[in-house]
Amino acid sequence: MPHYFEEPCISGTNGSGAIFFSGCNLRCCYCQNRPISHGLKGEDYTVERLADEIYTLQKSGVHNINLVTAAHIVDLVASALKSVKPHLAVPIVYNSSGYEGDISCLDGLVDVYLPDFKYYDGTLAARYSLAPDYPEVAQRTIMEMVRQVGAVKMEDGLIKKGVIIRHLVLPGCRHDSIRIMEYIGANFPDAYVSIMSQFTPQFNVGHSELNRKVTSFEYNSVVDYAAKLGLRGFMQGRTSADKAFTPEF
Repeated sequence: MPHYFEEPCISGTNGSGAIFFSGCNLRCCYCQNRPISHGLKGEDYTVERLADEIYTLQKSGVHNINLVTAAHIVDLVASALKSVKPHLAVPIVYNSSGYEGDISCLDGLVDVYLPDFKYYDGTLAARYSLAPDYPEVAQRTIMEMVRQVGAVKMEDGLIKKGVIIRHLVLPGCRHDSIRIMEYIGANFPDAYVSIMSQFTPQFNVGHSELNRKVTSFEYNSVVDYAAKLGLRGFMQGRTSADKAFTPEF
């Protein structure tokens, strides 16, 4: 579908051509896409049908093709991209949790990487996403993404190439968020950041400390620190913390 709630340089005016994949390899307790990430709601696609869907989305006038959480089937997605990439006039965006295996098969096929960098602390990663090795995996993954596509390139306000690293600020975790900003500044100076305030407690399952929204103080302290470091990118309006912005699957 055309998706209008991504970063402005991705959604633009015509939307981003989003294809959501079921079966995310993380189990985040606060996931807003639970019907597809945990529940596997969706349809079976062949590689050929996926390629056809990409063509159809491009014809609808979207600014890019946005592949969402495909880590567990990355080889199949790469096969589809190999057949369609020579015929596309729009960039391919690979929208990732940051928890990836080998993504070398995407080299030359993806123009824009949109990874999460969820946690610096493995204890938090284990508690909220059942993945204690998440920090190391995400750091390695983003390094490879930056290697593949290089610095951010924009045309007419739309991203054509590069990496935007997303980070969702969680209640009570602002110090971890600040450490992530420090890591990005030291290791990925050519990437943009997108600091997100959209944590929505209605989706939380299992951890009472997450049963509230992020405060303005928590969120602004992370944004202010990123600005102090000279990081470029985006921040979200506080009204984004509402399930009304979540797609109905």
